[in-house]
Amino acid sequence: MEFRRITGLPPYVFTIIDGLKIEARRQGHDVIDLGFGNPDLPSPEVAVEKLAEAAHNSRNHRYSSSRGIPKLREAVADLYLRRFGVALDPDTEVISTIGAKEGFSHLMWVLLEQGDAALVPSPSYPIHIWGPLFAGADVREIPMGTGADFFEKIQEAYEYS
Repeated sequence: MEFRRITGLPPYVFTIIDGLKIEARRQGHDVIDLGFGNPDLPSPEVAVEKLAEAAHNSRNHRYSSSRGIPKLREAVADLYLRRFGVALDPDTEVISTIGAKEGFSHLMWVLLEQGDAALVPSPSYPIHIWGPLFAGADVREIPMGTGADFFEKIQEAYEYS
């Protein structure tokens, strides 16, 4: 069985990198992984205790509101006001997601239509390419690098689209 949305996706770069790390370790190389930011040290004991305490509280044994926990949304709105001087309504302008990838992919589904063009920096994280592709958009990668005129490259990609 073949799935149309998956066949056009590029290889997942982190799977390739994981394979290279495994092979390098097999060959005896000491690999320092600066990739995902996945901790290689134990969590602080106070964090583990707080997590266990929260897990034992039956109020936490359910899904939160679909827009996210109200106090969390209020805290985000307060942070934006303090740090950036931007006033946000926590009920209509703040949403929490499971993670950045989920939020980004949902945003692409909302903003993009079949045949739209999405300008994506290259290199980038895979979701920056996959999110627009899943939403039906065409991805135009903008190469980034030293000495690159960022705005000129965006204009060029925009005109090409």
